[in-house]
Amino acid sequence: MVIFPIAPFLVDSDISPVERDVHKVAEGLTDWKPANSETGIQYPPRVRIEANGYEAAYDKMNRHFITSTWGDGLPLNPPTEERVSWILQGTNRDRKSVIGKVMPRGGIATVETLAATLAMSGGRPEYLPVMIAAVECILDPAMEHDKFQATSGSTYPVVIVNGPIGNAIRLNSGFGLLGPDPQHPAGVSIGRAIRLIQQNVGGALPGVGTMSIYGAMRTTNVVIAEDEEGLPEGWGPVGADFGGVGPGQNGVTVIVSTGASNIARRGVGKETLEEEALQGLHRVAAYLRNPSSHYIWGHSTGTPGALLMPRVVAAQLASLGWTKQSIKQFLWENSKIPHEDVVRTGFLQWIETGVDPETVASANDPMWPICKDPSQIVLAVAGGAHPTHNFWMQGATPKVGTAPIELPTGWNELLVSADDDLGPSGDMCLI
Repeated sequence: MVIFPIAPFLVDSDISPVERDVHKVAEGLTDWKPANSETGIQYPPRVRIEANGYEAAYDKMNRHFITSTWGDGLPLNPPTEERVSWILQGTNRDRKSVIGKVMPRGGIATVETLAATLAMSGGRPEYLPVMIAAVECILDPAMEHDKFQATSGSTYPVVIVNGPIGNAIRLNSGFGLLGPDPQHPAGVSIGRAIRLIQQNVGGALPGVGTMSIYGAMRTTNVVIAEDEEGLPEGWGPVGADFGGVGPGQNGVTVIVSTGASNIARRGVGKETLEEEALQGLHRVAAYLRNPSSHYIWGHSTGTPGALLMPRVVAAQLASLGWTKQSIKQFLWENSKIPHEDVVRTGFLQWIETGVDPETVASANDPMWPICKDPSQIVLAVAGGAHPTHNFWMQGATPKVGTAPIELPTGWNELLVSADDDLGPSGDMCLI
């Protein structure tokens, strides 16, 4: 590793320190030899923790994991052989089956690796099929995970699950779906396990493997289900919008987000339904209409981001004749950025230095669209049954990932065991 001070990389700075040491970069690229004889880091040696009693061993393990930079600051469950084997009941794949190489460290993620992190995160066997599908999407080369892992931006994966598996594993699609919920524990565990894959296998340690200056703001990423029961007639699931699974099938849709905005959508009661609907959509479009360099990343083939809309709002819009496609078209048209704003904010230079020819060619459009086509906007019906807010997660996504979810032999037995362990699933009110 060749380390340079930050000063030479600032505007109008002296770059002579880079010129003096650039030969070290050349030497590293041409003379470097790997320390390992194996390809990738796949099977590290097992760790043995000994102490006077289970409680002491548990504490010692967590201290050891933190000092070894394997933890995330919260208590971890011991990834014992017994616990990992229990998690592996969630797949028919061989535990040594390779999922992919996780950058920038280049560690090899296997099915067993995913099961171990899910065990550490408090997960269960029935969560593993979702995690496997999500990580496969993340590691798709077109998703460019090596870049969002190492960037200085606050990127994090967003996983939207479609199909009956969402309800089956207690994945939240309603009130509080982005936060912890003891009635719907799956999302937190799966998202935390994915984060541990990013960190421990991919090396995304702050200031070392990832240069995100603020961090992703979420130790658990985003793993949610779409509220398919709340879809208005004629509205298909998100997975179907992007060439993934169809209605009633289990699948994941994955994007990468750089931040989130809670958008007040409801009026104050003095508006007609038509006025409230139109004004709310204009407010959403106003949030989207910002000169963000992250739009360039997904402009041609990816997505500008994902909009979460609760079922109440979707039903109101549908009653007025709005379709999912017409909403996307409206947001696309009304989020275009005037050229004078593109120039005034310096956004023009970002567009001109893009890698996609179509995006570069759009730099001088009188009104710059945040993506090439309205269909690229992710619109999901999700959130509590209340009309007040929409939620926008801005993307940094060169491709929208989709994948089917594979269920293992004995799936129904796993769900029966979950009911035994956690009580019957289903929505309820606890006060």
